[in-house]
Amino acid sequence: MGIQKSSMNFGIMAPGPKNLISDVPGVKVGHVTLADGPIQTGVTAIIPGSGSAFRDKFPAAVHVINGFGKSIGLMQIQELGTLETPILLTNTFSVGACFEGLLTYMLDSHPEIGTTTGTVNPVVTECNDSYLNDIRSRHVRPQDALQALQNAASTFEEGSVGAGRGMRCYGYKGGIGSASRTMMIDDTSYTVGALLLTNFGAKGDLIIQGKHISEELEGEADKGSCIIVLATDVPLSCQQLSRCARRAQNGLARTGSFTGNGSGEVVIMFSTANRIPHSSHSGICSGHYLHETGMDVLFRAVTECVEEGVISSLFHATTVTGIDGHTARALRSGLSER
Repeated sequence: MGIQKSSMNFGIMAPGPKNLISDVPGVKVGHVTLADGPIQTGVTAIIPGSGSAFRDKFPAAVHVINGFGKSIGLMQIQELGTLETPILLTNTFSVGACFEGLLTYMLDSHPEIGTTTGTVNPVVTECNDSYLNDIRSRHVRPQDALQALQNAASTFEEGSVGAGRGMRCYGYKGGIGSASRTMMIDDTSYTVGALLLTNFGAKGDLIIQGKHISEELEGEADKGSCIIVLATDVPLSCQQLSRCARRAQNGLARTGSFTGNGSGEVVIMFSTANRIPHSSHSGICSGHYLHETGMDVLFRAVTECVEEGVISSLFHATTVTGIDGHTARALRSGLSER
């Protein structure tokens, strides 16, 4: 069954030139991958845009689909509606190390943090890679987080890399997947992009383009997780970003997910428009926003990006063998034998 991702269509909207989250101008992604026998893990960093995220914050929102997770920094985004650091993805037991690395990154470039102004809200998210990775030994260190940030670029790998190294999705090898969609609003081109860390689903549930890939339910119950980061250059309010983030579940469902009890799905969405200054001489901040009647195209773009992001993580992943000889096979190898 020789399916090629490039020949598949996920929805009706056109992708951006790279079909990656970095099609949103200014967004960059970097990885550090640790792959050595029982060590199969890593870090993925998302830089939300140019300049300082702390001094000029990004409007943002969080939607928790199912809260089985151990992330850092989500509460303040929900309360204030702003993102002021890059976003790091890693394994569950490495959230603390990545927090340390990201905090160092922010303090080194912002001498005012904790001195002449307030503190900072690092954002770190996670999935559990313990089936393939020696998670208890906590091999990710703060310097790995720093290196992932330094590696960030507008082109990047998908699949079994970075935080996705030890992840499984629908019983196959999962990991990092990304996609984008473009649209015209008032004669201006805009983009929505998604990056996913996929670690959820049972094999029998997987659906690609409306077709079940396996005829029987195999493997463990759905008790993994999925981190979804969405970016856009459309000027959206925090409430509009929240509405878009809630549509991410549509994309997961198209691939067969029913969001199991032990599966943690978290969505973070930010806009690169309407940057919010950390301090201002004026008591009033102004901005321009998409009219609510134009939201449908955003909802569709999010749905299509998330659906394709899941499948992209599977199609780019390679077979990985990790701790105790556990192996997660690539989807492509499974399809080639059918």
